[in-house]
Amino acid sequence: MAEWGDHAGCAGLWGWTRGAGCRRQGNARTSSHVDQVETLIRFTNVKKRFGPKVIYSGLDLSIRRGEAFTILGGSGVGKSVMLKMLIGLLTADSGSIVFDGQEITAMGERELSQVRQRIAMLFQSGALFDSLSVFENVAYGLEEHFREKMSRSEMEDRVAWALGLVGLPGVEEMRPADLSGGMRKRVGLARAIAVQPEVVLYDEPTTGL
Repeated sequence: MAEWGDHAGCAGLWGWTRGAGCRRQGNARTSSHVDQVETLIRFTNVKKRFGPKVIYSGLDLSIRRGEAFTILGGSGVGKSVMLKMLIGLLTADSGSIVFDGQEITAMGERELSQVRQRIAMLFQSGALFDSLSVFENVAYGLEEHFREKMSRSEMEDRVAWALGLVGLPGVEEMRPADLSGGMRKRVGLARAIAVQPEVVLYDEPTTGL
């Protein structure tokens, strides 16, 4: 599984192998000495600010395919911003963000949707839809990306599989309001893995537990 940090400031990217050398880069620690042939994710001179607050003044970061990677930093230094820029929920002011050879910053919404089939994210709060059941929350990505490829029964099986993996079998009809904080986080994780992504982003996964 991913490398888990304390709730005060840890974000991670999950892969199939462990190990990453780290060096100081701005307000976060980032990988170094990365073989470019194996690079899956690369940030090059990325700049981002919100009004007068500079988040990144030239972020450089490379992550190899199959690598479990942890980003550490205090509150408000830009860990969540980095993850959201990777999947196009936030836009970099300048610089390059590449995923598997594709330039994220140049993509339209249709292309970003295809990337989000390959990269899933567990948000800090779980980010469940309160008006939807657990089943509908976990199936959300399946409905968005695979509606024409999966039957209803296949979706039901996939949701049950994902909930089983996080230790929550049989809760499909419950609502987020009926769940504890830990259960909400696990439902959020089930939603992330239900689409069977290549990469899972964890944004402070132990916060609130």
